[in-house]
Amino acid sequence: MKKIFTVLLVVSLSVLLFGCTEYHAKGAGAGGLLGGVAGALLDSKNPWRGGIIGAAIGGIAGATLTDISMQASREAAASGQPVEYRTTDGRGVYRADPVSVDEQTRCKKVRERVWEDDRLIKDQVKEVCEGEKFERTY
Repeated sequence: MKKIFTVLLVVSLSVLLFGCTEYHAKGAGAGGLLGGVAGALLDSKNPWRGGIIGAAIGGIAGATLTDISMQASREAAASGQPVEYRTTDGRGVYRADPVSVDEQTRCKKVRERVWEDDRLIKDQVKEVCEGEKFERTY
């Protein structure tokens, strides 16, 4: 059991450190922190086990939510159309609406809103910038 746990921990840390962008790492970190605390509090017999399991699940959930947010905001900025994702049970809704374009920087602003059980829990404006690649060639 300890060997399996060690392998899972190493794989999870590797994915978090090397397989993510800065934003994914922040989402995974926040989710891992909250999940770890909740798991430690819920597992009264062995809080370390609960904390580690909660941190792993929270980290994965945080990185996934960040990925959905990034994908939807880029899609809304590129298409100029609203993008909406819903959970299968209909309790959670994520919506990205294009707002404006900064002609100087060519960055697009997207308004992100998240509802849970018909209650708005997140409302922010995010800037989506697409970089241009310049290469020196001889």
